[in-house]
Amino acid sequence: MELQMIMDYFAEYGPIAIYLIVLMEYLNLPGFPAGIVMPAAGIWAAGGGLNFFVTIFITVLAGVTGSIILYGLGRGGGELFLQKYYRKFPKHQKLIEEKITYIHEKGCVGIFISKLIPMVRTLISIPAGIVKMNFWKYVMSSALGVTVWNLVFVGAGYLFGDIVLVGV
Repeated sequence: MELQMIMDYFAEYGPIAIYLIVLMEYLNLPGFPAGIVMPAAGIWAAGGGLNFFVTIFITVLAGVTGSIILYGLGRGGGELFLQKYYRKFPKHQKLIEEKITYIHEKGCVGIFISKLIPMVRTLISIPAGIVKMNFWKYVMSSALGVTVWNLVFVGAGYLFGDIVLVGV
């Protein structure tokens, strides 16, 4: 998904588009890279599309929702889901197994830190569900990490959006 297409969706559908596109990004769906989606939300806010803090709230809500969905997949489907996932993405197996060990060792701090690492930030939710991490601790740790991540990327779009928009 390209920047102009995302901006068009934001302009046409407003906050609902931000929520849905960010949710898809947090679900790790192909075609929704954070490096484009999050700054685009900031650019749109800077252009008067929406208040910056409302934009942050919507993106954090979408990120936490996506994290909860993936946590639920891990908790409910656990090993069965993982085996199917490994067949589809065999290169992720080692990373996920490392994350399961990491969650056991680091707990909430591990979730928070993982939410700040590209690719790991979306995948960590599944192992957290598999190990049946306390749901509320998981949500709080995720929300903090998602907030920091989104502030950086949406904020970058908000602050530097004029530079990017010149080329759009």
